[in-house]
Amino acid sequence: MIDSMPPAEVANAERFERFGLDADAEAVARVRQDFAGWLKRFFDLDSVRCSDLVLAINEALANSAEFAYVLADSPGTIDIEATHLADEQKLIVFISDRGTWRTPQTDPAPRTRGRGIPLMETLSDDYAIEKSADGTRVRMEWHGVGRT
Repeated sequence: MIDSMPPAEVANAERFERFGLDADAEAVARVRQDFAGWLKRFFDLDSVRCSDLVLAINEALANSAEFAYVLADSPGTIDIEATHLADEQKLIVFISDRGTWRTPQTDPAPRTRGRGIPLMETLSDDYAIEKSADGTRVRMEWHGVGRT
């Protein structure tokens, strides 16, 4: 039997990457903390903007962990890639899974769920979801992000 590889981790002023994260709440919480620490260490963000970025990426990670692999026979993984373009003062984050897209609730009944996608859209300057047979990829951008 082949042991699984530990997640790949990179964090410097230009990049924050975690590949092969277990698609579960524990991994989401850990990477959320790591990402928040990365933002605080390298970027000039006020506390509100920093919280907005962390909340947005948390929603994308949580959605992947909770929904992407519901129909799968085995647990899945999530990747996060964040790149800072210093010359453009832009932060671009991709969150990817290899699961199946779940259509958001559109039922007019009282909503108890389904606020993650509107939050990601509202909290980022630019946002897109790319769905394919290979999984889902969320892209979020923030402009005016300078380094410390």
